[in-house]
Amino acid sequence: MDLPDVRPGEEMLEFDPAERADVGICFVGVIRTPWARGNCPKNIIQARETGANVWVELDTAYLAGLKGIEVGQNIVLMYWMDRARRDLITQTPKHLENSRGTFSLRSPNRPNPVSLATVTITSLDIANGRIGIDAIDCFDRTPLVDIKPWLPSIDLPATGLA
Repeated sequence: MDLPDVRPGEEMLEFDPAERADVGICFVGVIRTPWARGNCPKNIIQARETGANVWVELDTAYLAGLKGIEVGQNIVLMYWMDRARRDLITQTPKHLENSRGTFSLRSPNRPNPVSLATVTITSLDIANGRIGIDAIDCFDRTPLVDIKPWLPSIDLPATGLA
């Protein structure tokens, strides 16, 4: 992969995290979007503003796993940002003056480029493994790692701890 230059304040790892893989991941599908490098929204808020037609294509081997999900339901998609850098441990985002550690950012550039988004199901074609979603901020054909239901009783953070 042809990597862009490192910005001032950014620091690269001295190794390739992909060479230290501890487990295997089985992708269960892909995410379909109109996005590519250069035109992808920076976050899900911007993606929602576009109104783009986006969906998940689930591998047919996993269709039974859709039993119980419904249109209008919120789900969490976990996906593998396969075209992101994995070698930056500090980054200097364009919207910030100073560099920050990768783990303090939501950037796709990280040792394990796992991302997640909470989305709403807008349509459902279980027979063909197609799940319409309200928005997503990733490139077309980004590999899907998992789908989980979003449950307010579990997924809302505790209050009063700040």
